[in-house]
Amino acid sequence: MLRRLCTARETKLQLGFEPSTVVPGVEGLRIMCRAPAEGPRVAGPGAGRTLRRVTAKPRQVRTRPRVAHIQFLNCLPLYWGLVHTHTLLDLDLTRDTPEKLSEMIIDGRLDMGPVTLVEFLRNADDLVALPDIAVGCDGDVMSCEIVSRVPLDQLDGARVALGSTSRTSVRLAELLLAERYGVQPEYYSCPPDLERMMKEADAAVVIGDVGLRAYLRQLPEQDLQVHDLGRLWKEWTGLPFVFAVWAVRRDFLQRAPETVHETHRAFLASRDLAMEQVDQVAEHAARYEIFEPKVLERYFTTLDFRFGERQLEGVAEFARRTGATTGFPPDVRVEMLRG
Repeated sequence: MLRRLCTARETKLQLGFEPSTVVPGVEGLRIMCRAPAEGPRVAGPGAGRTLRRVTAKPRQVRTRPRVAHIQFLNCLPLYWGLVHTHTLLDLDLTRDTPEKLSEMIIDGRLDMGPVTLVEFLRNADDLVALPDIAVGCDGDVMSCEIVSRVPLDQLDGARVALGSTSRTSVRLAELLLAERYGVQPEYYSCPPDLERMMKEADAAVVIGDVGLRAYLRQLPEQDLQVHDLGRLWKEWTGLPFVFAVWAVRRDFLQRAPETVHETHRAFLASRDLAMEQVDQVAEHAARYEIFEPKVLERYFTTLDFRFGERQLEGVAEFARRTGATTGFPPDVRVEMLRG
């Protein structure tokens, strides 16, 4: 079946906030005019001639990588430039939550893309990290928060609601409360409704839009305390924190190294263009979000989309502190893409 190309408007919607799973593209095209074995006779001039079957040779089309697309606001700058650099149709994008996309990369349904830090470390033998691209922070993250009625060092035995499906954010919150503040709360999972959470618990871990609203002091009760996970980590360790690593399956890298490098360069260019045009990115996102453009511009420029030596130090510190209880070696090795 021949799938049509996206129009410019449809392409932009794919990178916006409307539901979609796979971006259409073009595959090899074979044109055939079918005729019976003997062929029909042509009336009029040239009658008696038999129509021949015409077959166009299929074009050689490079396999498009199957790439994960996190549909969260914090990843928008990494995909924004794909439209404007004309590389979007070179990718087979699948949109979903970070956890589901990580699982799809790990089990081979996708080739590359963002993988949550915990899942990357658990599967480091099968994955290779892409340099200089990640989703993290070097201080405040603005959208991963602990909201509490009391100081954090008073939460021992208290009920803490986990309104996040992010294993990395939850594990970071548990680590900070246990090792930095010396408390062991009673955790339970629930939908990310902060007002309801705070009616049933003494504290709550929230991310995404709910976390960002909490950071901006849009709270159900104004005397609640808000603690940014990125800031707590930076104050404690002096290091950046990485929430998601851009990675490729090792077997796909072996089969298609050139494609991997091209895709890596496309995402770096996309991110760089987005940060150059961050006011436009924020204006675009504000059409679909409850936040003003200036808030989103501040958010996008607060996030850290790099993955270099300092970020690797942060990953190593997190692994050292959590590996033994989280399913990976404390000294797990992170292999980076070369060349």
